[in-house]
Amino acid sequence: MKYRTVFDIIGPVMIGPSSSHTAGAARIGRVARSLFGREPKWASISFYGSFAKTYKGHGTDIAIVGGLLDFDTFDERIKTSLQIAKEQGIKVTFFEEDAITDHPNTARVIIGDDQGQLELVGISIGGGKIEIIELNGFKLKISGNHPAILVVHNDRFGAIAAVANVLAKHAINIGHMDVSRKEKGQLALMTIEVDQNINPLVLDELKTLPNILQVTKITE
Repeated sequence: MKYRTVFDIIGPVMIGPSSSHTAGAARIGRVARSLFGREPKWASISFYGSFAKTYKGHGTDIAIVGGLLDFDTFDERIKTSLQIAKEQGIKVTFFEEDAITDHPNTARVIIGDDQGQLELVGISIGGGKIEIIELNGFKLKISGNHPAILVVHNDRFGAIAAVANVLAKHAINIGHMDVSRKEKGQLALMTIEVDQNINPLVLDELKTLPNILQVTKITE
């Protein structure tokens, strides 16, 4: 079930004509920015399905760039996000893709700078709700509606249990957890949505665990 309350159906306070094409797109961009951890220097954004056909008229382009600039769905600056990005030296390129995807409102966002890049695929499921379904080649499922921890780790026995034990010690309740791996015994990704904000000290503790390579959080 995608919606928890009537307010999820009505949608968020937002800039733009469509919760799916505008608010959802802004949230996809903002999650990408949160995971990247800093302002990117360039962005390559591919739209699929309905997004590809209507993104200019529905403001999907300005919304997703607004998210990359860390603007919330109701931020008035979204209206001029393309100009703001240009003024800040961020090169943005849009692509209209013909490939058929599982969901009509799909966007692939690749952002980067001199230090590295991040690739993310998100879908807008209606009412401003989103799901992140791919991150740097890993399949996953993040709603973006709850604080989340992403843990890149070696696919080894005990890694998942060690992370869960740390969260239990700090009384952090897990709402949803998923593990994705590209190959057995290689790199894997834990996606953990939790019920409360995460203290940075908890993240530091997770980083010290054996076989843990990277720990990132997403805030609401």
